[in-house]
Amino acid sequence: MKIAIVCYPTFGGSGVVATELGIALAERGHEIHFITYKQPVRLELLGNNIHFHEVHVPEYPLFHYQPYELALSSKLVDTVKFYGIELLHVHYAIPHAYAGYMAKKMLQEEGIFIPMITTLHGTDITLVGKHPFYKPAVTFSINKSDVVTSVSEALKQNTIDTFDIEKEVEVIPNFIDRTKYSQDYTDCQRSLMANDDERIITHISNFRKVKRIPDVINIFYKIQQEIPAKLMMVGEGPEKEYAEQQCDDLGIKEKVVFLGNSTEIDRILCFSDLFLLPSESESFGLAALEAMINRVAVVSSNTGGIPEVNKDGVSGYLADVGDVETMSSKSLEILRDDAVLHKFKENAFKVASKFDILNILPLYEEVYEKAYKYRFKNTY
Repeated sequence: MKIAIVCYPTFGGSGVVATELGIALAERGHEIHFITYKQPVRLELLGNNIHFHEVHVPEYPLFHYQPYELALSSKLVDTVKFYGIELLHVHYAIPHAYAGYMAKKMLQEEGIFIPMITTLHGTDITLVGKHPFYKPAVTFSINKSDVVTSVSEALKQNTIDTFDIEKEVEVIPNFIDRTKYSQDYTDCQRSLMANDDERIITHISNFRKVKRIPDVINIFYKIQQEIPAKLMMVGEGPEKEYAEQQCDDLGIKEKVVFLGNSTEIDRILCFSDLFLLPSESESFGLAALEAMINRVAVVSSNTGGIPEVNKDGVSGYLADVGDVETMSSKSLEILRDDAVLHKFKENAFKVASKFDILNILPLYEEVYEKAYKYRFKNTY
């Protein structure tokens, strides 16, 4: 099948999932066309089955903000016609499903009928979508999609509660490719990151307020008061500068390493003992899943889809949003004893393995077949 995938090309979870999905589909023989404004960060190689089409947005003085949706719709139309695309898979309701629907209507005028799958990832529903300026567009985009999927049960319910949805929402969880995560790195030496007696704590995010970065620092502050430890902060974002200042104020800046964005997350996680994810909201918690497949225990908030990934008392622990005391004590419970830590690490790997891409990919192929039937319907 010839599939066009529309996503954000950034380090965020939706872009990672969309890119990894496309790569896996290409390996199974599908022809994949990524369409976005720059090459996705996880898309390292192009080939016979993987193509990238850049969306160019011309700059005109008339526009205060450049109309990306218009440029994307036009690019979709051109790509579908030139390459014979059979199905659109867009990640995020707006602007991608909105642009996808406009492309469908333009193609329909030329007698080309193409189905569209929309995958909801979170921010399009929990943050942007709830804004009164965007809510009608999000509702419209979801209802005009041929098939709608959500990355978690929690996000599905949030969508149903927030919008007047006429479409069925199918849950297909995020996934991990076990084959891409290995502990066999010759350069994976803990001494490069910490002393032998120090535990290594990790946090990975886009450093937005919703990630509650101050909570990460405060939890680590309490941990390092009890046991020797280092904190690895991976990512970039608006809260990073404040986090650096917080570490300085607490007198722990020598114990915290800010690594910036990285395409080698597995090389960082292979050092780690514990992953902290105290977010205000997470539609799924892909960062936690990536940690778990690397045998890293997780202490997280119990919000959104996180409990569907991090199993309390098994792969780690859950606590209420903002409950730094509980997260700190649970972290120490995991970290103090080598045997306990080993147990949680192995359990984390076992839980994460259930989300292996080989288990999830057939679910997407099923909805592709379902959506493909709409190709032969001449009404939308």
